[in-house]
Amino acid sequence: MYKNVLQSIAGIEIYPIISFLIFFAFFLGLTLYVIFVDKKHVAAMSEMPLQTENQPQNKIGQLLS
Repeated sequence: MYKNVLQSIAGIEIYPIISFLIFFAFFLGLTLYVIFVDKKHVAAMSEMPLQTENQPQNKIGQLLS
């Protein structure tokens, strides 16, 4: 039933292609981001949950406290 309904819509065959391209572009972009992200930034973000509220989180935090 659904196959007959979808086949009757003109231009419907482009939607799976567009969906795949968006999916592929997102994960390609995410992969490139992970490869090229600054390792110091990743280290600082990974330590954030371990810091207490009284500890400065960066140089600006050190200047303010």
